[in-house]
Amino acid sequence: MRYLDFEALERLDARAFQEQHPYPWANPAGLLTAEGYAALRDSLPSAERFTEVVGKVRRYGQQSHDRLALEYSPNLELSPHWQAFLDELNGPRYRQFLTRMLGTRAFRLRYHWHYTPAGCSVSPHCDAREKLGSHIFYFNTEDDWQAEWGGQTLVLDDGGRFDSKSAPAFEDFERIIESQALGNHSFLFCRRGNSWHGVREITCPPGHYRKVFIVVIDERRPLKQLSRRIKRLFGRTA
Repeated sequence: MRYLDFEALERLDARAFQEQHPYPWANPAGLLTAEGYAALRDSLPSAERFTEVVGKVRRYGQQSHDRLALEYSPNLELSPHWQAFLDELNGPRYRQFLTRMLGTRAFRLRYHWHYTPAGCSVSPHCDAREKLGSHIFYFNTEDDWQAEWGGQTLVLDDGGRFDSKSAPAFEDFERIIESQALGNHSFLFCRRGNSWHGVREITCPPGHYRKVFIVVIDERRPLKQLSRRIKRLFGRTA
């Protein structure tokens, strides 16, 4: 079985992606095969395996990003479908896709699952400088989720007004673009100085979760990262 639809990946236009406003983003359907998507959805990790992340203090006065989280590690026990999917993500064709879309080979990948219950949200923010971007795969369908419950990733256009080290509210943005987050959709974006995004408060009934799997694309520049660590160290000890 194949999980990634490599032909669909190849059809995505890298130039159009990079020229997207207010920063590079795309919300394609069908990057997973229909058979692969169904198998992955049916064998998602159970919520009991997740760690509750609630009330974690964020910088710049931003509200906490509350959810259940499961971080991938090589010794994590997964279904055969998820292990095979991760093998594809670690393989050359997916890396070639990301290289083409992002315009760089200098990255490394890490993975996690987020399940979000009612009352939780992701406040507007720009990601850390070490992150080049993210590829979010959505795993709710109309069988277990209603669009009015929320869960859509929001592209937030500030018109260049806000410092990334600040805490604007959703209503402060000039324009909000809502992603499609039901079924076999995914959301790919690049970090920029104005790459504001977030998720409004979830309003689902008890026992339901917004379910996503996220490929985190981190910068891989060892010398630059060492320099940043040294600066942080001296900043703490000064």
